Amino acid sequence: MKVILVNGSPHEKGCTYTALTEVSKTLIEEGIDTEIFWLGTKPIAGCIACQSCAKTGDCVFHDKVNEFLDLAEGADGFIFGSPVHYAAASGAITSFMDRVFYCDSLGKGNTTFYMKPAAAVISARRAGTTATFDQLIKYFTIKEMPVVSSRYWNMVHGAKPEDVLKDEEGLYTMRVLARNMAYLLKCKEAGRKAGVELPIREKAVFTNFIRE
Repeated sequence: MKVILVNGSPHEKGCTYTALTEVSKTLIEEGIDTEIFWLGTKPIAGCIACQSCAKTGDCVFHDKVNEFLDLAEGADGFIFGSPVHYAAASGAITSFMDRVFYCDSLGKGNTTFYMKPAAAVISARRAGTTATFDQLIKYFTIKEMPVVSSRYWNMVHGAKPEDVLKDEEGLYTMRVLARNMAYLLKCKEAGRKAGVELPIREKAVFTNFIRE
């Protein structure tokens, strides 16, 4: 079993990475393989709703989005990490996740993330963490992904990695999150081996709020 941890910070080895590394170390201790996927520093365009992914299965912009989607098909769980930028997730990870989840919906039949556990990890110097946490979790709940919780909201605090390493409660929260993720993955695998089938999937129904 494998979990991909997405680093949505422009700093490859910054505070967000430090939090994700604590999660990764604990997952490995629990027998789960991990990979940290860094978004990098090149601009990531937002979704332009061209819907070309419905025809090709890939996003029209060939960047980190398509690279991640190729990896995601073989993953069993996900952790998406972001710093707080103006009380919200980073612009890079917002554009990235918009396109990743939209492309999966239109081009891959809602299969890449279906029933795969996910969690968000937030890093901030001071505030904006809960707003960012709420923002990222919405992606999971629209894709039928079990949301993994911890003993507190999944956040660390610090202006630099050394500060994060001093945030004992934050690091504790990361470790609990990792163990809970590992437990759910193992339960899912045990259920599969026992013949427990995934839920029946109904055909999607789309409506709007305009009525005649």
